[in-house]
Amino acid sequence: MAGREAPARGDEVVAIDIGGTHARFALARLAGGRVVALEDVVVLRTAEHDGLPAAWRAFAARLGRPLPHRAALAVACPVSTGVLKLTNNPWTIDPAALGDELGLEQCLLLNDFGAVGHAVAQLDANHLPSAAGPEGSLPEQGVVSIVGAGTGLGVAVLLRHPGGSYEVVETEGGHIGFTPTDDFEDRLLHRLRARHGRVSAERVVSGPGLLAIYEVLAEAEGRPVTASGDRVVWESALAGEDALAVAALDRFCQCLGTVAGDLALAHGAHALVVAGGLAPRILPRLPQAGFAARFAAKGRFEARMRGIPVRVLTHPQPGLFGAAAALAQAG
Repeated sequence: MAGREAPARGDEVVAIDIGGTHARFALARLAGGRVVALEDVVVLRTAEHDGLPAAWRAFAARLGRPLPHRAALAVACPVSTGVLKLTNNPWTIDPAALGDELGLEQCLLLNDFGAVGHAVAQLDANHLPSAAGPEGSLPEQGVVSIVGAGTGLGVAVLLRHPGGSYEVVETEGGHIGFTPTDDFEDRLLHRLRARHGRVSAERVVSGPGLLAIYEVLAEAEGRPVTASGDRVVWESALAGEDALAVAALDRFCQCLGTVAGDLALAHGAHALVVAGGLAPRILPRLPQAGFAARFAAKGRFEARMRGIPVRVLTHPQPGLFGAAAALAQAG
């Protein structure tokens, strides 16, 4: 905090984003129902702390001063009034005990992808570059679909109202069924069905899905599978080091376009935002991979789909920003 004037405590809150591997903390300044600054970001490994209170104390120690008494907490699990059990993380969170455990006067809990919806609502165009469709800012009112590919596939709906107010609707849209569009994707569906039974869109359009695509491509071309996991395939594809991995990434982007277009149709969307941890990494590849064509390929609705602006969320900490934005809206 040295070197800058501390903001008024009444406008300062703690933003927290807890996933399976990392717990992210930051200080946010709020004014007029919006986030005006996100500062002092600290990323902690959840495995190195025995729970949220211990991580909270570690964050305070990093800053070297007491923390604000208001916080917003985005968590990678469904939010309810009972004890929360995080996905891929041994921590549990008891909403009823948070005030006493962290010394808080106000604490807002929300799902991590719900936080992404709030981030989209408040971020400026610099963090939302175009991937397809018309240029310009997102529509000031109407429905914005948000699709986030990462470890899984998150889906949310942003409803923008006249005058600047908005609502975020969390969904489980990533678990809609995967719909193949050609013979290759028929083979991909067959392979995944043999492994999992029902095949959701998330099985294909998420980090682990790239390896499945890679394996089916290798089989179709009679080539050996040289990658040992999805992380290796992603690294090879993004670096352009393996032509088969690059082809798998192109197919991944096409499948993402199909799923995103289906969701935009289902939501009656006026715009769509691609979010998630993979979004900034695949942004350079989307124009040449066929994403836009697959997004728009909806038969009689193709002309309408081509008129929908598609943006990519590139903010480095959308969960933290969105958690703070949700608290700013809550007042």
